[in-house]
Amino acid sequence: MADEPGPVRQRDQGTGRDLNYPPLPEPLVVPVYDNHTHLEIADGDQSLSVAEQLDRASSVGVRGVIQVGGDLETSRWSAMMAAREPRMLAAVAIHPNEAPVYDAAGTLDDALGEIAELATRPRVVAIGETGLDYFRTGPEGHASQQRSFEAHIEIAKQNGLALQIHDRDAHAAVIETLLRVGAPERTVFHCFSGDAEMARILADNGWYLSFAGTVTFKNAVNLRAALAAVPRALLLVETDAPFLTPAPFRGRPNAPYLLPHTLRAMADHLETDVTILASQISSNTELVYGGWDAEPVIVAGTESETRPFGGLA
Repeated sequence: MADEPGPVRQRDQGTGRDLNYPPLPEPLVVPVYDNHTHLEIADGDQSLSVAEQLDRASSVGVRGVIQVGGDLETSRWSAMMAAREPRMLAAVAIHPNEAPVYDAAGTLDDALGEIAELATRPRVVAIGETGLDYFRTGPEGHASQQRSFEAHIEIAKQNGLALQIHDRDAHAAVIETLLRVGAPERTVFHCFSGDAEMARILADNGWYLSFAGTVTFKNAVNLRAALAAVPRALLLVETDAPFLTPAPFRGRPNAPYLLPHTLRAMADHLETDVTILASQISSNTELVYGGWDAEPVIVAGTESETRPFGGLA
């Protein structure tokens, strides 16, 4: 893509990490979508553009991605890139760990107002990632997270958008909030991290569980039990790239093209054919977000805009 804006963040490379991108996996016969990725974050030993990342994904059967923002800068970038790239849709939000930062600066309400405006943009199909994180944020920040979370829920409902939830060490509080204020019709637990009991609670409420590369980790027994505990009509799959690279490449840079590793591990655990699972998850994803293919929409008095076929925005 000509004059494509590059990533806006660089991942902390840490020490001792293997920064080589893993090889391409065997392509999927039935394509799927990456429910949650962060292409705004650069990682690894290669400087890959968004188009190059998506070309790699397309070559192995990952036909589209949800590009997710976590603050104003990355949410703006996500909305802008999705409007340009037909293989990308966007989610916009203030991440729960960022909410106390905005609140301390006295700018949380203004930030939420801008998220509400971004929610109306073409090809923005979800509010996320939002939720509660009691791992990185201590009790002093919980009130700010809660206020932000409830505001995001309302934005999603007002705009008929899906909700992508970040839930870390806050399972009970997230579920209580959704039940108390009312969840959007399409609610997704990104990078689901609970157990089978929690999974059944989500399923009883019709909420979706999105599994990341963590489900492939040897010690993720609870995740695999949760995967088997819910109807397949509520399953999604994601990378959360550049984080949570699936086995056997854990610790190396992650990218949407590595999604087949996670999908195949899920199919193996469920003792089903990967093409059957891919077909189900692809259908689920389209039910949550609408289609990825784009057509021009001419709005009187403005330049052409891009919207998804059958989109839910």
